[in-house]
Amino acid sequence: MRDMDLIRELLLKIEGGQTSFETISSDGASFLGIETETFLTREQADKLSSHLDLLEQAGFIEIEFRSLGGTLIVKRITWQGYDFLDSIRDPEVWRKTKEGASKAGSWTVQLLVEVSKAYAKQKLKEVTGLDLA
Repeated sequence: MRDMDLIRELLLKIEGGQTSFETISSDGASFLGIETETFLTREQADKLSSHLDLLEQAGFIEIEFRSLGGTLIVKRITWQGYDFLDSIRDPEVWRKTKEGASKAGSWTVQLLVEVSKAYAKQKLKEVTGLDLA
C-alpha cells in the first residue's frame, strides 16, 4: 500500500541531497555477515524499496544504480517530481490536501496534485490577494 507521507518525505530527502538509500534489511545483512544494528527491519526495508520504486514508476525520480546488496542511488528528481513536490511542500497545504483527499475517499497522485494546487492557490490569494481561479 502506498504511504503518501513517506512519498513526500523521500522527495524532500532527495531534494535535500540524500541520494543513497540502504534497502537491505537486518535479516539480509545478517545473512551476509554484516553487523545488523543500523539496518531496517525486513518490513521497513521492503516499504522503503517499494516506495522508491513507486517514485520512479510515477516519473518523479530517476534511479541511477541498484546493487544486489541493497543500495539504491537516486540520480535526480524529474521535472514532474519537482512539480509534485512543490505542490505538497508546505506542511499546512499537505495537511489540508490529505484531509481533502480523505473526504473524497481517494488517494491518487493526480488527485493529490489537484487538491494541493487548489489549497496553494487559496493560500496565495490569502497572502497576496491574487486570484488565480
